[in-house]
Amino acid sequence: MIRLLPWTDGKPCYLSTDGTGPLSRLADQIEYVQLGLAGKLLDHVRVVLSGATPDTSELRLLTAQLADALRDTLLIAESRGARLATADTDEDQ
Repeated sequence: MIRLLPWTDGKPCYLSTDGTGPLSRLADQIEYVQLGLAGKLLDHVRVVLSGATPDTSELRLLTAQLADALRDTLLIAESRGARLATADTDEDQ
């Protein structure tokens, strides 16, 4: 199975794996952390937006952080979707 890893340096990074090796486990841990941070960031944004009007610099920082979290989340979703499709194909055979 080819797995899209949850990190990038401007280009996708793939791993050929059976899903049980040390790099797969590391990727799983990184995905877990990235999704957890995205959830905490979303909670923080809700708090900021529910209070007094934030200043422009705070909104710019939050926007940049949200964009990074969304990029990470979409990369994880793409990777997991590809692995599900591969698993479905394997089961059909």
